[in-house]
Amino acid sequence: MSITLDPTLDTFPKLLAHNGRTYPAEIAMREKQFGIWVSFTWAEVLARTQALTLGLATLGVTKGSVVGLIGDNRPDWVMGELATHTLGGLSLGIYRDAMEDEVAYLVTYADIDVMLCEDEEQIDKLLSLADSIPSVRHIVYADPRGMRKYEDSRLISLQEVLARGAQALASDPKRFETLVAATETEAVAVLCTTSGTTSHPKLAMLTGGSMVRHARSYLSVDPKGPADDYVSVLPLPWIMEQMYAVAKWLVCRMVVNFVEEPETMMADMREIGPTFALLAPRVWETIAGDVRAKIMDSSRLKRVLYDFGMTLGQKALADGRRSVLADFILFRALRDRLGFTRLRSAATGGAALGPDTFKFFQAMGVPLRQLYGQTETMGAYTIHRAGEVDFDTVGVAFDDSIDIRIDTPDQNGIGEIVTRHPNMFTGYFRNEAASQADIRDGWMHTGDAGYFDKKGHLTVIDRIKDIATTSSGARFSPAYIENKLKFSPYVAEAVILGDHRDYLAAMLCIRYPVVSKWAEKNRLSFTTYSDLSAKDETYALLHREVMQINEGLPEFQRIRKFLLLYKELDADDGELTRTRKVRRGVVNEKYTDIIQAVYGDVAIVPIDTTIVFQDGTKQRIKTSVRVIDLREASGMGSETGSGGTRPHAA
Repeated sequence: MSITLDPTLDTFPKLLAHNGRTYPAEIAMREKQFGIWVSFTWAEVLARTQALTLGLATLGVTKGSVVGLIGDNRPDWVMGELATHTLGGLSLGIYRDAMEDEVAYLVTYADIDVMLCEDEEQIDKLLSLADSIPSVRHIVYADPRGMRKYEDSRLISLQEVLARGAQALASDPKRFETLVAATETEAVAVLCTTSGTTSHPKLAMLTGGSMVRHARSYLSVDPKGPADDYVSVLPLPWIMEQMYAVAKWLVCRMVVNFVEEPETMMADMREIGPTFALLAPRVWETIAGDVRAKIMDSSRLKRVLYDFGMTLGQKALADGRRSVLADFILFRALRDRLGFTRLRSAATGGAALGPDTFKFFQAMGVPLRQLYGQTETMGAYTIHRAGEVDFDTVGVAFDDSIDIRIDTPDQNGIGEIVTRHPNMFTGYFRNEAASQADIRDGWMHTGDAGYFDKKGHLTVIDRIKDIATTSSGARFSPAYIENKLKFSPYVAEAVILGDHRDYLAAMLCIRYPVVSKWAEKNRLSFTTYSDLSAKDETYALLHREVMQINEGLPEFQRIRKFLLLYKELDADDGELTRTRKVRRGVVNEKYTDIIQAVYGDVAIVPIDTTIVFQDGTKQRIKTSVRVIDLREASGMGSETGSGGTRPHAA
């Protein structure tokens, strides 16, 4: 289905006004509130956005103003963004779990005038920053609970802003229409944070016209319409959620559904039964891990049926077909349990998804496809065509307007992926040097290594800076091995070491909910994450998983040593980005002592550290991390090991 809309509808506010007046009774959004799904028609969304636009105008938001948004995915976030664009302002989404220093950096760097916040949690962050964010003149809060105790003059409720807007609209009914008509196609509308794997995120400048055009390009290869349901669960500051929950929503009028809380995502998704889904690799991995964990905790009969059905499904998938028997005994019920019964399209992007996880969902009947792109390129610009899904590639370009080439390829055709298309970003906000470094002669240098296969599909290997080489000269991708490890239901995160070393080693974080359930089932007592990860039995469990992964790897890529970290990798500690990508530089620096011990043939590494939680409380951890040499650990196949250590309170 090609999207044939009036070409003059080239900004978000113009599309909203058109949809609200042309399809007033059509459902545009739903939000789950107190256990009940509440629907919003296009007319209702337009009316609330009108009031919010003129209300923000009373706060001084005008052309060139930067408005920040922080909180969970909510209809009011999207409407606040559209209201900002209608006034000629720039919207900047901030991840809801961002720490105070991250918020302070973005607010001061962008000179944010007005902050739109969801609730008390976000207000606390801003007020605690006091005078360090002088540009913020107004802080608007949507949820009034817990707000009575604050007396800051910058605070104003969303209801008050809407009331002001309603008054302004009553006195000048044509003002909103005038503002909409004045919105400029090539004016910067969105400041979108990059992943920031090495430093503070940069702010990519995206024009409204480019986002609209790219959404239409996207829809030409993955059509959607008013009959489609999408559940918005990925963070709205991320470029892909901007494209789905804002741009594509406005262009094709699909229904966007907002879950009640992040913790209720899977239950809420099952109630909606979306027709297509976009989830980050970490989410797909978590779902697969949870399924396998629940099967392990089920009856023997269910485990036998699961194994039989999965074997049939995987074999049929390898032959390019679907197993009717596997669908009957397993996959139909599994899709229903996950809320995937109505799925006609599903995608993953933002990072590599391991082929094992990919095959798991494909065998289940989930029409999963891989996307590839960057914030600077308006998100994805490649996709698998229907019937051409390849677990090792990211497909082909959306259309002929997108050019992709491989720069300075080696003898295997591997080089840097470089791309250009008409809808890319206009540069980095207040960072001309970085803009010129990444965009050369109109081409975006992605920093990713890849090649084209014989079918013309693009294959992405890893970040160029992350591709490692052993001391013997063998090259390997840490991310590829890490993704294979994370297919295990017991592994939450993995970091592969081995660059310029004689062999590979792995630092693993256990998937605490699954491993703790396993421990309880096996009557293994434990207290905390650190305690459980240090148990002999836990090491024996993960030893078997690592050995199984090794069997499917070439000799030079096999893991020789592994250890279990005493804590989870955390974005709040700078170890992961907000989109859950590993910051390798931070990890290598933070865990230098452990890494040196691994390659110094030290068997036990003493740990004495303090963990600071998001609420400011601290916990001291004294424990020891064991380094397991797989050449010497053949006796670890049993449920008990030797020489285990236990953390204890200091």
